[in-house]
Amino acid sequence: MIDLRSDTITQPTTGMKEAMMAAPVGDDVFGEDPTINALEQKAADFFGMESAIFCPSGTMTNQIAIRVHTAPHTEVICDEKSHIYLYEGGGIAYNSFASVRLLHGDRGRITADMIQDNINNPDDVHAPISTLVSLENTMNKGGGCVYDFKEIEKISSLCKDKNLKLHLDGARLFNALVATDDDPKKYGKHFDTISICLSKGLGCPVGSLLLGTQEDIKKARRVRKVLGGGMRQAGFLAAAGIYALDHNIKRLEDDHIRAKAIAEALDGLKFVDSVMPVETNIVIFKLANNALSVDFVNKLKQKGILAVPFGKLDVRFVTHLDFDDDMLEDLIKKLKAI
Repeated sequence: MIDLRSDTITQPTTGMKEAMMAAPVGDDVFGEDPTINALEQKAADFFGMESAIFCPSGTMTNQIAIRVHTAPHTEVICDEKSHIYLYEGGGIAYNSFASVRLLHGDRGRITADMIQDNINNPDDVHAPISTLVSLENTMNKGGGCVYDFKEIEKISSLCKDKNLKLHLDGARLFNALVATDDDPKKYGKHFDTISICLSKGLGCPVGSLLLGTQEDIKKARRVRKVLGGGMRQAGFLAAAGIYALDHNIKRLEDDHIRAKAIAEALDGLKFVDSVMPVETNIVIFKLANNALSVDFVNKLKQKGILAVPFGKLDVRFVTHLDFDDDMLEDLIKKLKAI
């Protein structure tokens, strides 16, 4: 099968497995796992931030950040397509008792002007207090599109001026960094917290990190404990993260090239109405003639291709390190034969 459902389906490479099995470990709840400590420091240094905490998932790192930055009767400002809103089980309400102000951005990317127009008056008792702005880069529902860093700088400046916290859901931030060649430390200067995922494009079996100030990460450790995220000898997983940061960032370019090749092949095929612009490793296309994505995905499966419905008429492919050029050639042949 050619599996393009997600970049989360990758298997650890031989080198990654060897690094995992050789990792020294300890009890992380006591702060005694040397490999976790090394990963957290490495990730924090990479983005020029003070501290980091290792968690099982990106949903947990996002939800911890929201809990740290908000309180009941406050509000999170984000795009309506945000993962923190659509795909985290209502966690903002359940975990933080916070409200959400949803904006309609450009494929999920919001602007400083949009945020400015949606900050509640803190003296109005009828409205929750605007406390946190959350961005997502790359934007999953936007076809892996990337923020212009100049807009991020504007948003950061506005948040500082209005005393709002700024969080980044960077589940695929490394894809954005490879696509733009931006300095990761620029991100560390503008965001209060950053969530990065190791189990997507970087190919780890498990794990995400939340980056921030020492004070915020100290609070995050308490929230992680409450959510059941305290792990013991998890250095085996952290070793995979260290290996990925050392070996698997630059190779994301290959995923981007293959995603663009898929988009080019789809363009003009009779069953395709339109294809979202491809900037990184996500390809989203709309089916022609009001064909249902669920039915089409089942048809693809019969031809040995796995994908996911991404809306009533939309289908998503995601390229990854287990999808090579031979698979790309086979995929394009099968798509053209439909």
